[in-house]
Amino acid sequence: MSTEEAKQGNRLAPIRSHRADGRFTSTAGWVHHRLKTLRPALAFDPRMTADEFLAWKREVRRRLTRLLALPRVSLEPPPKLISDEPRDGYSLQRWELYPEPDSVLPVLLLVPDCASRSHRAPGVLCLPGTDHPNEWLAGEPDVPGTPPRRFVTQNAMALHLVRCGMVALCVENPGTASLAEPRVSDWRRQSWELVWLGTSYEALSVFHKRVALRWLRTLPMVDRRRLAACGHSLGGKPSVLLGVLEPSLRAVVWNSGAYDWRLRHVVTNLKPVAPWHYIPGFIRWFDYLDLKAALAPMPLLLSEGGRAEGLEKVRQAYALAGAPDALTVSYVPSFRDASRRTRDGEPMPEGLEQEEFLLYQNGTNDEHYFKDDVTVPWLCRALGLGRPAP
Repeated sequence: MSTEEAKQGNRLAPIRSHRADGRFTSTAGWVHHRLKTLRPALAFDPRMTADEFLAWKREVRRRLTRLLALPRVSLEPPPKLISDEPRDGYSLQRWELYPEPDSVLPVLLLVPDCASRSHRAPGVLCLPGTDHPNEWLAGEPDVPGTPPRRFVTQNAMALHLVRCGMVALCVENPGTASLAEPRVSDWRRQSWELVWLGTSYEALSVFHKRVALRWLRTLPMVDRRRLAACGHSLGGKPSVLLGVLEPSLRAVVWNSGAYDWRLRHVVTNLKPVAPWHYIPGFIRWFDYLDLKAALAPMPLLLSEGGRAEGLEKVRQAYALAGAPDALTVSYVPSFRDASRRTRDGEPMPEGLEQEEFLLYQNGTNDEHYFKDDVTVPWLCRALGLGRPAP
């Protein structure tokens, strides 16, 4: 069920201790209490001075670098062009990158006909949602074995961008689409095996995207001073993580709801989320609103909104950085009218189902898709292309 009416009166009982000493017999109760009372060591503090804010950003970058433990980026052997096919106004190129000695990363590169060594175009890293193959981003036909395609027009992120004169590089999520293994039925399991290997799914995802970004910078038709990371849903996290790690990026798009994941776990009674969302030790230091705050003053678009109190943290960071206008917040269609955001300011109860939690965040799963109507003109402005053609 996805409507507010369907969820009223169906709330779970909050997790509480029933002992006089406040201790928990259940492990879940203890974990819930620890998450609820945790104050991450590097959480953003709006009382910082401007100098303290800069020092905090440097420490966030250092800590994130340690948590991800990314391998060194190398473009050796050099990427290999597999095919180059003409399209209407652009070319569709299939490349292989070789991020590590034993792995291959297939990517799609969409190059507008107007881009050349003498007329360099902005470059955008296009990062998809769960199970989205590169072909969906490029508006290409389905490949065998991919799930049913939803929001066909909207989710063709790279196609929207190349038509506006941007070089669009599509990079899939680990374990999905061309990175899937037919003999392993559940690619989600690989998240735990990556932890076993001393890394995480997010770390591998960021590493792949970082390799792709470093390569994108080298292309002769790309203006390396105008690069952006644009992530939808599962691709949103690496877009922000890259923004923290790569301050030379010109802009970042987070096409998902903006909230702290620790809050989500607490108010939904530890409702399970996919294992690929976990980075060992991450939540002891910061959450995703803190990382968005650490991007300031880099232009940032939050295209599916959030709850007012959470967004205020990011706004305070951009004000502290002297760039309040560099942060843009939009919402899913149902909540673009401010009069519909009636739960802003209400205390958020515990025991919520996931769908009701999203309503408190001014979002809904039914409208979770790439917001081309908001993102494309915003990126055109952020990357110096003016307004896109209607």
